[in-house]
Amino acid sequence: MQLDTLTVHRLSELLEKKEISSLELTQNYLERIHQIDNDLQAFVTVTKDEALAQARLMDEKRLRGEELSPLAGIPMTIQDTICTAGVKTTCASKMLHHYIPPADATVVDRLKKAGSVLIGKSNLDEFGMGSSTENSAFQNTKNPFDFARVPGGSGGGAAAAVAAGEAAFALGSDTGGDIRQPAAFCGVIGFKPTYGYVPRTGLISYASSLDQIGPFAQDMTDAALILNTICGHDAWDSTSASVDVPDFRKSLINDIKGLKIGLPKEYFEAGMVPEVAAKIQEAVRKLEELGASCVEVSLPHTEYAVIAHYAISCAEASSNLARYDGVRYGLRVEGEDVLNMFMKTRSQGFGTEVKRRIMLGTHVLSSAHYDEYYTEALKIRTLNKQDFARVFEQVDCLLTPATLTTAFKKGELTGDPLAMVRSKSCTLPANLAGLPAMSLPYGVIDGMPVGLQLIARHFDEKTLLRVGYTLEQTTDQTRPKPNLTRQ
Repeated sequence: MQLDTLTVHRLSELLEKKEISSLELTQNYLERIHQIDNDLQAFVTVTKDEALAQARLMDEKRLRGEELSPLAGIPMTIQDTICTAGVKTTCASKMLHHYIPPADATVVDRLKKAGSVLIGKSNLDEFGMGSSTENSAFQNTKNPFDFARVPGGSGGGAAAAVAAGEAAFALGSDTGGDIRQPAAFCGVIGFKPTYGYVPRTGLISYASSLDQIGPFAQDMTDAALILNTICGHDAWDSTSASVDVPDFRKSLINDIKGLKIGLPKEYFEAGMVPEVAAKIQEAVRKLEELGASCVEVSLPHTEYAVIAHYAISCAEASSNLARYDGVRYGLRVEGEDVLNMFMKTRSQGFGTEVKRRIMLGTHVLSSAHYDEYYTEALKIRTLNKQDFARVFEQVDCLLTPATLTTAFKKGELTGDPLAMVRSKSCTLPANLAGLPAMSLPYGVIDGMPVGLQLIARHFDEKTLLRVGYTLEQTTDQTRPKPNLTRQ
């Protein structure tokens, strides 16, 4: 039995029946990492000893007959922007190369209490700033479907690890598509919950009003199980929403009859390659066959979303990253005086893309340009939210491409920062509006996965799960698998 190809819920069944042990399962994943990660480079840190100890503990609890979560004994990876007590959390940056957090992030704490086994920390673009995982200070993760292509970003390490069978599931953070775009490129599910639904306590911030933690999963049932565990109010997070969390498994209904799905025309216009457009139209026809009604809608301010998002995210990044000064924690480079120490620390600690965004953010927030750029970006954000609110009076959810192309080649966009940002043009607007959105694999083009995106009203994750589950149950398009032996 090839355990590293099985879903979380299938592995949970095998563990419950005692057909496998958590220790055996964890050793299987560690061996998989040993076999392929020198080439794939999805992990920044592998927590072998901690993982084996947690696996043994779960096996002991199971033998004692304790009631356990469906996630108990299941190996996971956590993106390296999310704090893990006693385990390095680097943000893929020299600035935090040796930083060991004193406590777990709330989501990590919840998953550990559910019995999940932390097998390692996944690679990403430095501080989450990028679209290809080429901005990591340590290594460039490859796409498991084609090592000459990027896995997407910023969460490319997590997406690649799940796609390649190095972990059963993963957590990442999504600021503008950082879960959904790499999930689409790597052929897995990427889920960005409603802003505030999943606590951000312990997430090292990039842009606080846009960041949202969410899962990378192999199928919709896995996504529901993970959301059941990580969603819910946290008193330590001032942006955490005080709303009830349903059992998301009850949303896994193979029936979308009568559902009204909007197709925003702005997402289907410039830039989408014909093969991706054909795949999305194939999905639309399938949904209509299954009883849904698909109608064209308009989100007229979508064309301004990229520049507004870039201005806001850079502004917030320049503020958030001001804390890395060589004094309190992180890298410190000695200088002739305090000012020189600040300058050397930040110059040597941050990579090119991070420094670019800090400078842009500082410019946007400067007194001379605040109204010209930042205030205007906030106005566009409001208009973007109003567009979505108006459309959701007419439809139950929206269907768009997750990306306009399949994964691009390594180095293809590194000289064009704006083109790199535009590779997330379909995913950015949901972050501006704080809406739940999901990337779902839908077939392949020339061996590379295609992703479609579903967007719903605030706290209506259940509709995304319902539509995704129906497609999953009625097509063979939603679980592409890489053939790593041919790399």
